[in-house]
Amino acid sequence: MHSKSRTGSPTVATGTKAALSQDPHKVSGHTEKVLEVAIGREVRAFRIQQGVTVAELAKMTGLSIGMLSKIENGITSPSLTTLQTLSNALSVPLTSFFRGFEERRSAVHTKAGTGVEMERRGTRAGHQYNLLGHIGSNSSGVIVEPYLITLSEASDVFPTFQHEGMEFLYMLEGEVEYRHGDTVYLLQPGDSFFFDADAPHGPENLVKLPARYLSIISYLPGD
Repeated sequence: MHSKSRTGSPTVATGTKAALSQDPHKVSGHTEKVLEVAIGREVRAFRIQQGVTVAELAKMTGLSIGMLSKIENGITSPSLTTLQTLSNALSVPLTSFFRGFEERRSAVHTKAGTGVEMERRGTRAGHQYNLLGHIGSNSSGVIVEPYLITLSEASDVFPTFQHEGMEFLYMLEGEVEYRHGDTVYLLQPGDSFFFDADAPHGPENLVKLPARYLSIISYLPGD
């Protein structure tokens, strides 16, 4: 089944299943394995970064391919001697293997009604943008900004946004005709819209007010 935009052109197919590259519901291992997993990830990252295969690293260190595989997958706890050997072979400080374990994982909890109100270029009266949270530099290397957008008054002129990254909208209340490039989409409660934010986009017509939707923008630092 295909949904259609106001222009009648088919959009993304709905009701289909696609394989994900990772399982978001995967349960992590036992607590005592967290350090081993963190070390394994760093060892693998340094090896791949330097273009070294597991077999080549085995020859450089005298460790078996099986042992290296267990280390990289966090299955075994390498000794300090083994870590020193890997450190010398990869020309990195021994402490760098613990970087992933020692890094603080940030989280932001925003209570209802406490989001920071933001001003965006072209914002009109009655158009409110609340930033629900922001985490700067993080292990994923991606910046994500969630907004709650409330449109409570009609306007003859609408702002058109254009920026790097991807954007995801989820309609909570009301109805909005939303433009992306040359196409206009009717967004109703429960509808979602995921798009390349480099194309001009923004509300084209406020069909039913008040209108509220979540906007989640993701981009690489420096964009």
